[in-house]
Amino acid sequence: MRTHTGEKPHSCDVCGYSSSEKSNIVKHIRTHTGEKPYSCEVCEYSCSQKSSLVSHMKTHSGEKPHSCEVCGHSFSHKSNLVKHMRTHTGEKPYSCQRCKYSSTSKSDLVRHIRTHTGEKPHSCQVCGYSFSQKSGLVKHRKTHTGEKPYSCQVCEYSCITKSSLEIHMRTHTGEKPYSCEVCGYSCSMKSHLMSHMRTHTGEKPHSCQVCGYSFSQTSNLVKHMRTHTGEKPHSCQVCEYSFSQKSNLVKHMKTHTGEKPHSCKVCGFSFSQKSVLVTHMRTHTEEKPSQNRKTECKSEI
Repeated sequence: MRTHTGEKPHSCDVCGYSSSEKSNIVKHIRTHTGEKPYSCEVCEYSCSQKSSLVSHMKTHSGEKPHSCEVCGHSFSHKSNLVKHMRTHTGEKPYSCQRCKYSSTSKSDLVRHIRTHTGEKPHSCQVCGYSFSQKSGLVKHRKTHTGEKPYSCQVCEYSCITKSSLEIHMRTHTGEKPYSCEVCGYSCSMKSHLMSHMRTHTGEKPHSCQVCGYSFSQTSNLVKHMRTHTGEKPHSCQVCEYSFSQKSNLVKHMKTHTGEKPHSCKVCGFSFSQKSVLVTHMRTHTEEKPSQNRKTECKSEI
């Protein structure tokens, strides 16, 4: 009858939460005590509610009793099916109060809200670095352990995340799924397309806090900041020379190796840097004032 009357006689002494059922209060109290009496016999997972354990066990059994009537995709949890159905209906019931963002799930909205608040509740216990999403922390931890579980079947490349491996595979397949609608430029990564689009829009969202200079890419801002800090993180292993940019170190190393990969197609002369080759080519293509003057003198005679 309490479902009709709205009566909630059972209350939490910690936070004031109330419920019509005593069993709900018992479950709720565990959010304060951290008690997790239900444990998985297969792995180390434990939880505060029996229903959560039942759902978890399906990850081991592979059971997916909840199927989508539209596409046939199946899920182990009914809640996941409910979320999935919204990809067909287009329903996005969770909206941000600060911007126009909306999502199919509440958890996505919670993560989005952190882009406004700056909240980063997931912290690394090794270095203290914090993240807005737990998935970011999971990936970050592997930088400490050195774990790279995803390996390329073509070459020896290995990485931390599955998405990084998928991007890497495009270097072998040549796949470039992201295309510019303005000029037809295509690339293998979405981030590269976003950077490219700024060449059309002129947008430079990354600004230097010291001098106000702005850039279209974060990497260029990082390089620029070194002109203020004097930081030169790229050091030569042969001599004590150091550089602010890796590209300059690569050029410098050729002074030690003697490598001259840039050759003149006219005379065969080779250079360590492409810029020097470009300058050299002008000796072949540009008119020489001294020669022109001799020609003029002969014609006058």
